[in-house]
Amino acid sequence: MPSYERLSELLDPVSTVLLTVECQQGVVGPDSALPELAREARVSGALDNIARLVAAAHDTGVQVIHAIAERRPDGRGASRNARLFRAAERLPVQQLSGTTAVRVAPPIEVSEQDLVVRRLHGLSPIQGTDVDPLLRNLGCRTLIVTGVSANVAIPNAVFDAVNRGYTAVVPADAVAGVPSEYTPAMVRNTLALVATVATTDEVLGCLKRPRRRS
Repeated sequence: MPSYERLSELLDPVSTVLLTVECQQGVVGPDSALPELAREARVSGALDNIARLVAAAHDTGVQVIHAIAERRPDGRGASRNARLFRAAERLPVQQLSGTTAVRVAPPIEVSEQDLVVRRLHGLSPIQGTDVDPLLRNLGCRTLIVTGVSANVAIPNAVFDAVNRGYTAVVPADAVAGVPSEYTPAMVRNTLALVATVATTDEVLGCLKRPRRRS
């Protein structure tokens, strides 16, 4: 874990953005298309921790971006070049544009200042979406990555952020995947090599810390 001073330096509210990944009702909500993942996100406390981080971001002026995965009812433009995409087409709950399934799931609250970025293709919330230009226009230097899943979208987001020159911070208890034992192993053996790994409480402590005025 990083030192408090080091983490606090990284998490300057002026240059920090909080990203939530696929925290939508059709993924982590009660009627999820992926009930095992939804259960893990809730039972592990990850979803509650994400909600705490979003609330703190709202209080401290940190910009929040919600990355949503969805598809058109006709499937036009959707990716079909992987087993995951083809399986998703057969799920009983579809992440269709404009439906409840693609709304940010409680207990996460969305404010008027938040940005919501929707994608119709691919595995990454950053590659091929508006997220990267938005981050640059916001003056982002540090990206806090939260959400699901630790199996696919979270590592994609972290690698894409690092490849684009951002410093990634991952609150390990604010991401979830399946099976439950996979997430800590992936964070420890993969994400920790390229991102700063912390806990939700450590990130909250830094965001809420009084800043010296220059």
